[in-house]
Amino acid sequence: MATTRLTTDSPKHGWLRANRQKIAPWLWLAPAMLFFCVYVIAPIFQSLMYSFYEWDGIGEKAWIGLANYIELFDDDRFYTSLENNLIWLVLYMLAVPAGLGVALFLNQTIFGMRLYKSLFFFPFVISQVVVGLIFSWFYNPNFGVVGEIWGFFGASPPSILGDERYVTYGIIVAGLWPQIAYCMIIYLTGLNNISHDQVEAGRLDGAKGWRMLRHVILPQLWPATFLAIVVTVIGALRSFDMIAIMTQGGPYGSSNVLSYFMYETALSEYGFRMGYGSAIAVVLFLIMVVFIGYFLYVMYQQERGDR
Repeated sequence: MATTRLTTDSPKHGWLRANRQKIAPWLWLAPAMLFFCVYVIAPIFQSLMYSFYEWDGIGEKAWIGLANYIELFDDDRFYTSLENNLIWLVLYMLAVPAGLGVALFLNQTIFGMRLYKSLFFFPFVISQVVVGLIFSWFYNPNFGVVGEIWGFFGASPPSILGDERYVTYGIIVAGLWPQIAYCMIIYLTGLNNISHDQVEAGRLDGAKGWRMLRHVILPQLWPATFLAIVVTVIGALRSFDMIAIMTQGGPYGSSNVLSYFMYETALSEYGFRMGYGSAIAVVLFLIMVVFIGYFLYVMYQQERGDR
């Protein structure tokens, strides 16, 4: 009987042994995929579902169809937030070339380079809350650096965070500080993986300076550039921390972006409209999908052309 059992089980064990290299990666990925589905995919569909209801987050839901979206596209606060998000998106892209420039500088072998790398890496490791507080003090017209500089020249210092004309740009400058460090790290990793043979071949052909960077280095850094652009776009569209710490959307909602507008509407102390907030979240998600989908398409087309 024992012989019969072994004969019966052997095809199963043989299949597992033959396919263990294919099965093992899925077994390792299964926990992460489960968490991703539960905490990312499911909330996306929940937000989409809630956006068709009028709901305060506690009581009964009332189906209202597209009423939240109709109200949203007639809301001046939505257009102010969307405009600020576009300003964030355009100016935040400065982090990509700035990060590349810093990475090229730090990729040299000169005395004290470890210290320089630590100083440039520092903004990346500190909390966004700390960054927001530092720049809030920096912009303070009474005791901040801006006030001291204006006072030195005998001028009246501007209230950057209290002026509707300057507040969004002031917050973006604060956000660029850690974002440049993030892009710098991505490019440093890419520079460590470039082909030195191609660099030497370029030098033999007389390429140096800008020509070397444009024709030899940058093509090899395209994967790093793509990643830097994607994380910068995502960071610009979901900018929340800096606004929550520095202005809380003020003055008079002039520094609001879609993510903070969503929080303010649905989850803040006075927010009770979960359905309306979900509609804002869905619009923000669709904007992200469009931008990221476009970059993925461009990268796919370029790789396809290289083949």
